[in-house]
Amino acid sequence: MKMTRAFNGTRRACLSLLATVALASPLAAHAQVQEITYLLPAPGTLPAFGPWMLAQAKGYYEQEGLKVNFVTARGGVDVAKQIGAGNAVIGGAIGDTPIIARAQGIPVKAVAVLGAGSLMQLVSHKDEKIESPRELKGKTVTVLAYTDTTYYALLGMLSKVGLTKNDVNIQAAGPAGVWQQFAAKKASAMAGVPDWTVSAMDAGAQVDILPADVYFKSMAQAILASDETIAKNPQLIQKLVRATLKGMKDIMADPKAATAVYVNHVQVHKGKEASIQKAFELFNQYVYAKQKVPGTMDEARLGELQKFYVSNGVVPKETPLKDLYTNQFVMAK
Repeated sequence: MKMTRAFNGTRRACLSLLATVALASPLAAHAQVQEITYLLPAPGTLPAFGPWMLAQAKGYYEQEGLKVNFVTARGGVDVAKQIGAGNAVIGGAIGDTPIIARAQGIPVKAVAVLGAGSLMQLVSHKDEKIESPRELKGKTVTVLAYTDTTYYALLGMLSKVGLTKNDVNIQAAGPAGVWQQFAAKKASAMAGVPDWTVSAMDAGAQVDILPADVYFKSMAQAILASDETIAKNPQLIQKLVRATLKGMKDIMADPKAATAVYVNHVQVHKGKEASIQKAFELFNQYVYAKQKVPGTMDEARLGELQKFYVSNGVVPKETPLKDLYTNQFVMAK
């Protein structure tokens, strides 16, 4: 009888200890959470940032012990400048942004690229029957801005068919005007991304999509970090890359399920689920697909892009490719 009482007493003590540990654990975990500012080149509510928002919504950053605050910068080069200056440890841009940044003395690298395709596609009206950039001669094409990488991708496509910017009426129309002017038939085509393509389609445009990759291999979105952070805190970069890539993989695995989670998290898109799913499907088709190891930079592709940038006077000279990227965080187990 005494043994039974002693056992019950010990059991109660153990249960009490477990309850105390269970209550304390969330507090301990909370105390260890590291708060991070993550710079994005445009508003985080854009579907292009689906992987990042899904990683936040599904707790992937939290599982890595991170609380991520997304802040909007003024484009990818501004993101690079802010990271290089130490104002943030991580940010988003395009895979070729380090080419421009390094030329300006900004010490940043791409630490992951979200997809093997180009973010930019040439989107035209079906009734224009544009099957090649060659057919843009004399026509109006909208772009986001004359300093945006989608503009350079358009120039690259034109160069492959013997045309220059002087052969086409290229209009810098801003983030809304780029697709609105196209949808209103004030332009024959646009240097678009999946978000804008869906917006134009929702506005009634009947479109043909020509991937930039067919003519000019520009890049997908990328994650940037400074040389200093990569050297001094590689574990932090590893966590951020791993969590973000999980978000991209979720979109690739099931765009419909990803849409439901995304819209619940980014509630400005409530009621627009069909459009978001279509955007995610276009990202899967044209941008994310065919990357053997998710997040990997293609060095040969980067090298060709840099040659184009130098020959077109975007940057004055080539930078050693190994200074522009690292695959160490996407290759790590």
